[in-house]
Amino acid sequence: MLRDALIGQAATWQRLMTDLEAGRVPHALMLCGPEGSGKLALALAFAEALLCQHPREDGSACGECTSCRMAAKLEHPDLHFTFPFVKGTRIKNAEDAISDHYIKEWRARVLQSPYFDLNDWLADIDAGNSQATYYVAEADNIQRKLALKSNQGGRKVMVVWLPEKMNQETANKLLKLFEEPPADTHFLMVSEEPDLVLGTILSRTQRILVPPLSHDDYRQAHPPKDERLMLDLFIMLMRLAYQRKVKDLREWADQLASMGRESQKSFLQFCQRQVRENFVYNFHQPELNRQTPDEAAFSRNFARFINERNVIPITEELAKAETDIGQNVNARMVFFDMALKIIVLLLQ
Repeated sequence: MLRDALIGQAATWQRLMTDLEAGRVPHALMLCGPEGSGKLALALAFAEALLCQHPREDGSACGECTSCRMAAKLEHPDLHFTFPFVKGTRIKNAEDAISDHYIKEWRARVLQSPYFDLNDWLADIDAGNSQATYYVAEADNIQRKLALKSNQGGRKVMVVWLPEKMNQETANKLLKLFEEPPADTHFLMVSEEPDLVLGTILSRTQRILVPPLSHDDYRQAHPPKDERLMLDLFIMLMRLAYQRKVKDLREWADQLASMGRESQKSFLQFCQRQVRENFVYNFHQPELNRQTPDEAAFSRNFARFINERNVIPITEELAKAETDIGQNVNARMVFFDMALKIIVLLLQ
């Protein structure tokens, strides 16, 4: 069962079940929350419940009917997926730029674990430095799929992962479909940055905020992978900046520049979190910190350098660098310039 992969989020799940049992499920639902909170896992479990032929008394999926067995393999003919991707070598022209070319990789990734991020996905499809998006042809592909009659005679569900990656032209082509979908058709959108979704789409959806997972639930859902590398790069940045080793910082910037754009953005988000955690560390209330043992070990000596005078400016410099990377500014220049500014800020 897809429901079995759900970790935490009992309150959000109960709200979905209450709406389903009461017949109040909107045709376009957007699950919004921070990365790693389990939004996709919620969407998949809810899709399974919507398609179940013999739901339980609380509205959840039975896990045994034909629909549930097909949904568990992500092969239900009325369960559709759309997600950002890059054209790559397998797509020759704009008219053929649809996500179906990557459905095999998508199913493999989701079945491995629905707790993954954009970096994981881009690595799966060998995106390199390219940034994923929804191409215009994908809008036609979605309309074509949902125009067909339900294969099993029940509902149709379209899971839309990261709609904020949709460009305006693609989104505009889907507005009418979002507003007036075919009967018994549901859109389940999964968004980390709903403010970046086209306003006219947002107005056509009902949003549910998905809170962050507890520390223990997060660790269960997201076993450490690249966090050690990110921590090492963060420690190197701060130590070299404090020591004013400009030449070494240039080499550090070159190392970051060799990573993919999405990995670079993830690193800068990681750094922003570490700066906040180090500032909080100074209050000597361990229950307020959400750090791994390795992160906390570094904070014991480093936290005193993050204070009321520089915590906001450092965070702003990291956020600005993230924005610049997202806009394809030269990565070497972005990281080296940011590192030079942090030299000054650490002395405040």
